[in-house]
Amino acid sequence: MGHEHKICAVAPGSIGEELELAPGDVLLAINGQEIEDIFDYHYLSEDTYIEVLVRKLDGEEWLLEVEKDEDEELGITFDSSLMDEYRSCRNHCIFCFIDQMPKGMRQTLYFKDDDSRLSFLQGNYVTLTNMSDHDIQRIIRYRLEPINISFHTTNPKLRCRMLNNRFAGEALKKVEKLYEAQTKMNGQIVLCKGINDGAELERTIRDLSGYLPYLQSVSVVPVGLTKHREGLYPLEPFTKEDAREVLRLVHHWQKKLFPKFGLHFIHASDEWYILAGEDFPPEEVYDGYLQIENGVGMMRSLIQEFDEAYGSLPGDEKERDLSIATGKLAYPTISGLVRRLQRKYPNLSVHLYQIENRFFGERITVSGLITGQDLKEQLEGNPLGSKLLLPSDMLRAEGDCFLDDVTVEELKNTLQVPVEIVKSRGRDLIESIL
Repeated sequence: MGHEHKICAVAPGSIGEELELAPGDVLLAINGQEIEDIFDYHYLSEDTYIEVLVRKLDGEEWLLEVEKDEDEELGITFDSSLMDEYRSCRNHCIFCFIDQMPKGMRQTLYFKDDDSRLSFLQGNYVTLTNMSDHDIQRIIRYRLEPINISFHTTNPKLRCRMLNNRFAGEALKKVEKLYEAQTKMNGQIVLCKGINDGAELERTIRDLSGYLPYLQSVSVVPVGLTKHREGLYPLEPFTKEDAREVLRLVHHWQKKLFPKFGLHFIHASDEWYILAGEDFPPEEVYDGYLQIENGVGMMRSLIQEFDEAYGSLPGDEKERDLSIATGKLAYPTISGLVRRLQRKYPNLSVHLYQIENRFFGERITVSGLITGQDLKEQLEGNPLGSKLLLPSDMLRAEGDCFLDDVTVEELKNTLQVPVEIVKSRGRDLIESIL
């Protein structure tokens, strides 16, 4: 058989344990069908009656008949969360962040994925250039949605140039199939000055709005430019005037589309509002924060949650002394929230630090790309109070170290202060401060 999947763990009390499955056994098929990856596995194993073919450690094959509740898990896990190899990216995008990373970092950080399955599992955005018609048909058949798509432009020639892939324009035709199958989608446009902005951005928004309501949202995010761009495509940062023009276009299309579809559809990431010096839109404009992981509405959500918790706070005269470190992007918002908190808690002292990204360069302003070494260098010797609060997005998914592998414990020892990691909710921020 072509696809064999070694079981690495069996949950106690699960169906798998009842079937006497064990780590090292190999899953061969379900209902007579080979399993390509995690999506085949979930789809084929959700029925109330299934037949599972496994090969035991001694080489003996067992065909197991299973009766269970619909969607009840078998309780077995595999070496890879995908049950397959990760697909690497075939594009060489002019704006690729990984190409702009310094040498000498952890090897996994240089892996470029463009795997549609990670769109469903982790929310990654994919360009569709790596997807076959077979992949598209499986998405439709298994009702896998929403799929997150990196569009950047709907101009086929320009898309080929931006992605440095001669098939990048053709890949857009796959969106038509997803639309016809009523598959929910979200989109992303990484905006590059003088390339896909202006009239090209207007064309892209107009074209993509034709996929409403199944394409539910599209975010416009400015290209991230690090200081490590030697030999790469020359890209310029956006100015305040550029940001205002992007927002004018986005707001124009929101007003045009909302009455018809009940969705604002096109959204500007928080950076544009901060760069333009404009207020964030009210919560309802974000359509339920469909693009919050893309930095769209993060600040509004934080403010909204803070407001909801703030009203019921009793206030007191207790003395508190602590510090908060964040990126340039979030600094003005956090600063405003702290000042409001100090009205109810007059003896609250907060040392708020805006960390400059020296590792990637000062143009990178999000807190999620701040390294442990930048925190160490810029905070050491400064007043930090009884504890230091840091946003959770500064840490890798494992939750114990920063992008440069400096651990929270290491930072704590260097600064000689307890470090507390705060989730991105407004209520969590208040609770950590108080």
